Amino acid sequence: MYLTGIVEQDSVQAGAEGREIRCKANKMGNLIVQDFYTQMAIEGRIYQVKAGTITAPITGDIEITDTAAEMCADAAAGQTIIPVYLNVSCEVKGTALPECAAKSVGAVSTVGTAFVPLPLYMGGVAAATTARAMTAGGVTVAAELATTTRVHWTTVLTAIADWQLATKRFRVPPVLPGPACFYVQVAAVTAGPTYFAHFDYIELLTTAVA
Repeated sequence: MYLTGIVEQDSVQAGAEGREIRCKANKMGNLIVQDFYTQMAIEGRIYQVKAGTITAPITGDIEITDTAAEMCADAAAGQTIIPVYLNVSCEVKGTALPECAAKSVGAVSTVGTAFVPLPLYMGGVAAATTARAMTAGGVTVAAELATTTRVHWTTVLTAIADWQLATKRFRVPPVLPGPACFYVQVAAVTAGPTYFAHFDYIELLTTAVA
């Protein structure tokens, strides 16, 4: 008994939902296996939340403050979000050193301007989960506690250039079944930095995870 695959280097098969289909291989007989993130994108399950643009950055908070965030994604009961990538680009001015943090908590946000998550599958279905994005810590999240809040990433950017870029690809991504909130904080010690940022997350039904 051995595994065989169909060679489809010059064409792509498209099987119907629920139908058995042969595994795909290249002409050398190597089985082609999609990585998880690519497969999630192809299935239209990855979404993006943005704050500001390169031509119109927004202003962050003055020091990272409890319950105050710049952007977030919320999962209601029955939904699960898995953040996979975060990018923050801060404009460094004088001695104001921008600091960034990514955290999660088991309660959805309560205040902030709604942001419609963008599907990375262009033209894909709208997200079932929700998001927010606001300047100067305008998104309100649950208070940070050692027993409930998870810290996934923190950094302080030194003033060595006009723009400082911070990126994070989560090697072990947080898996957040709802109710849950993943949020990003961007601030500086003496004045709110100008910045633009985005993060990508996978959306799944909790029943598909556990």
